[in-house]
Amino acid sequence: SSPPSSQFKATFQESYQVYKRYQMVIHKDPPDKPTINQVRLVPVSFEDPQFKSSFNQSASLFAKYQMSVHKDTPSDCGENEFTRFLCDSPLEAEHVPNGPECGYGSFHQQYWLDGKIIAVGVIDILPYCVSSVYLYYDPDFSFLSLGVYSALR
Repeated sequence: SSPPSSQFKATFQESYQVYKRYQMVIHKDPPDKPTINQVRLVPVSFEDPQFKSSFNQSASLFAKYQMSVHKDTPSDCGENEFTRFLCDSPLEAEHVPNGPECGYGSFHQQYWLDGKIIAVGVIDILPYCVSSVYLYYDPDFSFLSLGVYSALR
């Protein structure tokens, strides 16, 4: 699998579906449970179900990060401040035929571990570049160097 062979690439989705079914049947995992190292690219839109369902967890993680790493007060990093700083974007989401599958716009790249968000990279995907706007992470996982990992990813 490393580097991925053509056979590995050709059967990856099928293998993953077998694994996912096994996890659901044997371990009773919910169908939407993230895998242990899943990264989700979620459009920054209150119309998007994944964004809405993870908003509170993301906002709480942002506050924890800001207070621990930047020594902000709770009033400096509430939901309104989080929304203003990392959710309100002047970019309009756009899907074009020859563009990326996710489209263009602002996204939260969520890093999940054991069913919870441990880091969020706020990125803008544009026609000729990807711009890293901000990254925040759970300080309990600082040993993972998630900022470095996110930048390399």
